[in-house]
Amino acid sequence: MNIFSRTDTSLLSDWWWTVDRWLLMSLALLIGLGILMTFGASPAIAEKLGLDSFHFVRRQLAFLVVSLIAMFGISLLSPLSVRRFGVLLFLVCLGLLVLTHFIGAEAKGARRWIRMGSFTLQASEFIKPAFIIVSAWMFAEAHKSPGFPGWKISIGLYCLVAFLLIMQPDVGQTVLITAVWGGMFFMAGLPMIWVGGLIGAGLVGLISAYLFLPHVTSRIDRFLNPESGDTYQIDTAMNAFKSGGLFGRGPGEGAVKKLLPDAHTDFIFAVAGEEFGIIMCLLIVVLFAVIVIRGMVNLLKETDMFTFLAVAGLLIQFGLQAFINLGVNLAVLPSKGMTLPFISYGGSSMLALSLGMGMILALTRRNIHQTCDPAGRGWRLV
Repeated sequence: MNIFSRTDTSLLSDWWWTVDRWLLMSLALLIGLGILMTFGASPAIAEKLGLDSFHFVRRQLAFLVVSLIAMFGISLLSPLSVRRFGVLLFLVCLGLLVLTHFIGAEAKGARRWIRMGSFTLQASEFIKPAFIIVSAWMFAEAHKSPGFPGWKISIGLYCLVAFLLIMQPDVGQTVLITAVWGGMFFMAGLPMIWVGGLIGAGLVGLISAYLFLPHVTSRIDRFLNPESGDTYQIDTAMNAFKSGGLFGRGPGEGAVKKLLPDAHTDFIFAVAGEEFGIIMCLLIVVLFAVIVIRGMVNLLKETDMFTFLAVAGLLIQFGLQAFINLGVNLAVLPSKGMTLPFISYGGSSMLALSLGMGMILALTRRNIHQTCDPAGRGWRLV
């Protein structure tokens, strides 16, 4: 039974009948699993830090409420409003990235967070969806108006964002943004000579990071030759998967969360593998795949270049971030502190991902036989 009647012309009813409900359901399942894993993984970490057992659980639930409200609100927007919001968010995030360099809290030799009371804001999480929207707009305008320097503006903005991230330093986020931006550039129709140039520049950047950033050198060396350094976290994660087997040891019975300091963030997938087994791991992977594939299917008949590039870029970012986290947990990629979308604990990550998913839901709403509300509030049936 449907919640709203098709004759209901309210904004909420319009949203329900035009939003991709399969995508919405997949997101809901993924978020539900994330809350389940936070309940399982975080109490042991909290107790080790001398905090109340459900300290991280309560914080994550609070982050989730704010994030869901933000996701829903953005999903109501029209494409024009999504673009405006993305541009505004991008400008704010640029300022925050600059501010982070001067007043950011230092941890493990990096400045990536701004403390706001008990909350730490990581601006690099929010710059990702914002930069994708701005780049999609620039590429679309360049395609629409050949004389408009959208390509050059996008390249300049990318260089600025990459520079600010390297200054923190945050090589992982830089690589992620580079890969997403390069994919969007390719889909926007860049000449093949640019493809070779971008690949060459990327290789030069990775080699430079390896040569001049000690923590990058250490992580790559340990990945290529585990005997060259400490691989405790990766070894512990792999043992967790082996211990869990097919069906897991049972909820709350895992040991890895008591051994790894990042069990509720970077290595929460290992906790899932130990307590719920390969079955749970496969379910999580399938949900990520369904969200990405479902979103891409919605673009098959899309004729607006901005919408196509924006949604494709946001989905690539979402899928690639999940791939990196899973790859690290499974020891097929060098260690990198990157959250598993909607599963790992983290307020900045949760809110930033919700903003991106809200944009995807807004841009993929069915608009056949519909027109954009002049007030910019969303799609109104006609």
